Amino acid sequence: MLAAGLLGKQARAGAEFDFKLGVNTPETHPLTIRLTEATRAIAAQSSGRVNITVFANSQLGGDPEMLSQVRAGGIDLLAAPSMTLSTLVPLSGLPSIGFAFQSYDQVWAAMDGGVGDLVRDAIARTGVVPMKKAWDNGFRQITSSSSRQLNSVDDLKGFKIRVPVTALLTSLFSGLGALPSSISYSELYSALQTHIVEGQENPLAQVSTGKLYEVQKYCALSNHCWSGYWVLGNRRAMAGLPPDLFEIINAAFDAAALKERADLVAMDRSLQAELTDKGMIFSTPDPVQFRAALVRAGFYTQWQKTYGADAWATLEKYTGKLA
Repeated sequence: MLAAGLLGKQARAGAEFDFKLGVNTPETHPLTIRLTEATRAIAAQSSGRVNITVFANSQLGGDPEMLSQVRAGGIDLLAAPSMTLSTLVPLSGLPSIGFAFQSYDQVWAAMDGGVGDLVRDAIARTGVVPMKKAWDNGFRQITSSSSRQLNSVDDLKGFKIRVPVTALLTSLFSGLGALPSSISYSELYSALQTHIVEGQENPLAQVSTGKLYEVQKYCALSNHCWSGYWVLGNRRAMAGLPPDLFEIINAAFDAAALKERADLVAMDRSLQAELTDKGMIFSTPDPVQFRAALVRAGFYTQWQKTYGADAWATLEKYTGKLA
């Protein structure tokens, strides 16, 4: 361990550019693993000129705090959840519209195509530099404590659910009759443990790596929306890089993003069985009833106005008509 620590210090001491990268996922999550792998590739390909240290598990703060830090220059890079990013860049929530995507084929066609272009351009206008490829966070599912199993829209009435600090999911669950509460991911486990909220919604990978199964009994496989991550750089830090080094960083993160997408698909296949073994009980509610409830609540009309007709039309090229 001492030798490894000394080696790390020597690498940092010799680096021309020494950057911090923040992320909310634990060390065991595919996102953290592939980010770390990318930073090693960057160090090797830059001949040690660029050293990037990954700070996992919200070590540098909650998501809203880290987003503020990467804008201000307190940290140099951030893997930002698209939901949190939507507080700064509303358009980054566009791909997470409730029940929009039916499959990963649709997701990646959109995110590597016109929808991704729209979001990336909007991010760049806010003073941070996005890498080209979006990373996967997965389709989101709803978990609940032992007091309530969720099988229908009626079961969500008055349900106290944690959502990320974002208007989109607050609007979605309000439209379904639930009582959403915005809580940072770093505070989620304790909020569930102390019953501040009854449940939460996240991809299965987060349920597993965040050990949420310890404080949740049921999981409804709702696939209510897809969410991702964007790797963002502080504008001044990225502008200070020679073009060749910036290209090495961008290319390494983009290559790692493709691997992480495949990791999550593979992980998702095995997680239901693993979480069942840990005591979780799964159900598969019919998405049609949820979609109909959102139509009645004016959810799609509201967000079409928010994002604008052009952006909405771009999304619908990949999803089909939403409302």
